[in-house]
Amino acid sequence: MSDERFCLLIIGGYGTFGGRLAQLLGEEPRLRLLVGGRSLEKADDFVADLRTPKDGAEGLGSNNLGALVQAVAFDRDGDLPEQLTRMRPHLVIDASGPFQSFGKDGYKVAEACIDLGIDYADIADSTGFVAGIGGLDAAAKAKGTFALSGLSSLPALSFAALEAMAPHFSRIDSVAAGIAPSAHVKIGLNVVRAIATYAGKKVPVLRNGQPAAGRGLIDAMRVTVAPPGVKPLRSRTFLLVDAPDLALLPARFADLKSSFTGVGTEPQPLQHLLSLASRLVHLRLLPSLLPFARVLQRASHAFAVGEHRGGMFVRVGGVDHAGERLSCGWHLIAEGDDGPFIPVIGVDALVRRLLTGVRPESGARPAAGELRLEDFEAAFRRFQITTGIRMENEAARQPLYRQILGSAWERLPPAISALHAGGARVASGRARIERGGGLLARIVAGVIGFPRAGEDVPVTVRFVPDGDREVWTRDFGGKVFCSWQVEGKGRDRHLLAEVFGPFRVLMALVPDGEKLRLVVRGWRFCGIPLPMFLAPGGDTYEEERDGRFHFHVEIGGRLTGLVVRYTGWLVAE
Repeated sequence: MSDERFCLLIIGGYGTFGGRLAQLLGEEPRLRLLVGGRSLEKADDFVADLRTPKDGAEGLGSNNLGALVQAVAFDRDGDLPEQLTRMRPHLVIDASGPFQSFGKDGYKVAEACIDLGIDYADIADSTGFVAGIGGLDAAAKAKGTFALSGLSSLPALSFAALEAMAPHFSRIDSVAAGIAPSAHVKIGLNVVRAIATYAGKKVPVLRNGQPAAGRGLIDAMRVTVAPPGVKPLRSRTFLLVDAPDLALLPARFADLKSSFTGVGTEPQPLQHLLSLASRLVHLRLLPSLLPFARVLQRASHAFAVGEHRGGMFVRVGGVDHAGERLSCGWHLIAEGDDGPFIPVIGVDALVRRLLTGVRPESGARPAAGELRLEDFEAAFRRFQITTGIRMENEAARQPLYRQILGSAWERLPPAISALHAGGARVASGRARIERGGGLLARIVAGVIGFPRAGEDVPVTVRFVPDGDREVWTRDFGGKVFCSWQVEGKGRDRHLLAEVFGPFRVLMALVPDGEKLRLVVRGWRFCGIPLPMFLAPGGDTYEEERDGRFHFHVEIGGRLTGLVVRYTGWLVAE
């Protein structure tokens, strides 16, 4: 094996997260990658699978290995100095866990690495473990090595997002963060065990600026994860989890009054049952949920229903530099199987920086603030991962569409952004109208007041602001019908709500090249939620064509068929 390569040992290298890290780094030709664990057989099988080409695969998982990959047996309870001396890694990544259960000898791997002058990092999510790594700081500095703990979603990525938002504030009062995994991701047993250790137990948080005892998997907050310009996740409840951020935030923000870290899983009814079980622990009717960890894992796998998308948020509240109240949120959505790579992307970024000669300062410390948001976003571009920041300042309310789109507003073509610039305005043009022929479609169209079918029909649209909503009055050749639009509240946050008579349709605003798509995400009748599979559908979008605003509105459903379709163009008067 060539000594010219940078040697990296991944402990737990064939596990849930270690395996994904091996996938990420396996294509890097400057690496010698040691995939380690107690079972050499499992490590061998994993490496063999990593090397096996997948038909039609591209990018990650294509198995175009550039790294020199080797399976090794590594026992964290064995003779650590002997194993590390024999393998001679430059960097050890501990991706095993659960770190909550390591006990008094929890740092023995980090200590052995420091003694031998080997750099160390882990993806620990245990508050005590991450916060306590500083006890090795003097020893690491004396050896000229670094030991970074918690190089994962919480706290490394969450703090990177925090640092990106902090310059907008003169004072930060509250911080909340949460992870929303896809229901279709197979959660590892160690992850479930880690969560079970504090279910129903006391979790240290801040309330009103004072240390307080939260209740693990019982205390909750509702959040809609919604990066600007993409379909948001469905609004969900996040349950309090014990994450390193809770211990690290007060030292970073001296004026902090409240803190929260949570997890929001799907399906939500299953999460509600988990919260009820946690209450039994809190009431001391059960000693712990840890004995039920395997049952909980199997249940999460058996009830994998819902969208195959995951997400994360970091929300900050405080005062801006003008003295006004400001809230700011960083949001992330990962499509499909890309979400489980997020916890190891920080390690991937660290390794690639090391390969270019950029090295962390010597010493042992939590990884919070070690990487910038830009480091993560560079890695996100290899995946279907979208992130963005939303800022909400009540004193400087934006026009409706700009408020909902956030930073994605800047991606709109000029003709679309001009039409939604806010204020009272009028636009006129021509339209083609089609109507559905079914009885139910005709009834719905009559109730709402949709125009009759016609070709080259003159159309005028008046936009009138009315508080936080916007009234649209459409005149198609003398046939007038109205609707009003507003940003959704509560569980409908970050969605555009359009009201036609008794119907309220909730839509995501999604820029797509020269188009702005309006994607239905829910609907109500007289305030009553209706089944999504019966929601009005159709291809609805606005676009700029030849410098002019064009619209394409299609409304229909499973029961009604096509109700109405109108297409055409508008020019502001």
